[in-house]
Amino acid sequence: MKILVINAGSSSLKYQLIDMEGEKLLAKGLCERIGIDGHLKHTPLVEGKTVFDEDVAMPTHSEAIAAVIDKLTSPQYGVVNSMKEIDAVGHRVVHGGEKFAASVRIDDEVMKALEECTPFAPLHNPANITGINACRAVMGDVPMVAVFDTAFHQTMPSKAYMYALPYQYYLSDGVRRYGFHGTSHRFVSSRCAELMGKPIEELKIISCHMGNGSSVAAIKNGQCVDTSMGFTPLVGLPMGTRCGDLDAGVIQFLMHKYGYSIDEMLNILNKKSGVLGISGVSSDFRDLGKAAAEGNERAQLALDMFHYWVAKTAGAYAAAMNGVDAVVFTAGVGENGPDSRAAICEYFGYLGVKIDKDANNCRGKEVLISTPDSAVKVFVIPTNEELVIARDTRDIVG
Repeated sequence: MKILVINAGSSSLKYQLIDMEGEKLLAKGLCERIGIDGHLKHTPLVEGKTVFDEDVAMPTHSEAIAAVIDKLTSPQYGVVNSMKEIDAVGHRVVHGGEKFAASVRIDDEVMKALEECTPFAPLHNPANITGINACRAVMGDVPMVAVFDTAFHQTMPSKAYMYALPYQYYLSDGVRRYGFHGTSHRFVSSRCAELMGKPIEELKIISCHMGNGSSVAAIKNGQCVDTSMGFTPLVGLPMGTRCGDLDAGVIQFLMHKYGYSIDEMLNILNKKSGVLGISGVSSDFRDLGKAAAEGNERAQLALDMFHYWVAKTAGAYAAAMNGVDAVVFTAGVGENGPDSRAAICEYFGYLGVKIDKDANNCRGKEVLISTPDSAVKVFVIPTNEELVIARDTRDIVG
């Protein structure tokens, strides 16, 4: 079975084609500047095929999908003979609300429910829906599956997901914590259990997804019991450009003092805050590390704050689960930031964590970085959200 995985943004579309026999990646690509001038980079991972990296007219997502299919099936760039070889499509959808606790085959009723979830993720869900509609228009009756960032966190107990607001806002408006990065936390926690040679139902795992967007999840017996993001992906840890946890009174104070509209304020919180706002240098942790090494105190402060918040949140989750067997680092910073991993693990002495400095000096590969006598195992596990989407699609369609 060959499955096309789609991750649609407002003006972009990432994709992978995976042969589920052996879970082999056949091709991947990115459509950019959809609705502007359009550009497609298509990379076939089959011997004898060449990379396509050129401008392509893409007025809408439908033209983008058509361009992807054209390249996947072309003699020069393609990896399949025709679209008929693509058995199903798996779509990443950011927010499923309380309606979806698992992946689901897409039909008209599901599309209606996705529209109803749009107010929870107004920047993300409309793009996801556009991508689905474009695929349905171009690919006809090919079965499609929606895989939700929020679904994995639907096992959180009410004491973890409720806000201490008037209860009516939950009943009438669905105001609660949902969490995100669910496919990533699900993948790395499952892989962690495999590496430990134990059933995930017997483990307590803290998963640290650290990148431009970052979140920590507490996974007990294979189920999420808490996570750091909330009603939106804005809160929790300080991130690349997002502020993380913040006293709502600060928002009122700044809006009154500077006359900001709510949209202007949210733009500041989402796009001008986090480690970018603290450092004044960059949202890229590589730039921060370089600036800090050159003596930039604000860059160092931004890094210190991020490390502290990851460690503090992980510590809270060790308490929430009454223990921890393993900590996993994943995503851009988690997989490629040995200095950040070491700085965070410095806080875990009370857990009996001991880090092997040589093992930790790695980037982008799967490795155990704790010593044999460490009371808690610490892993670096590259995430693979696309594979999770493909597996769910296979299981639902197959």
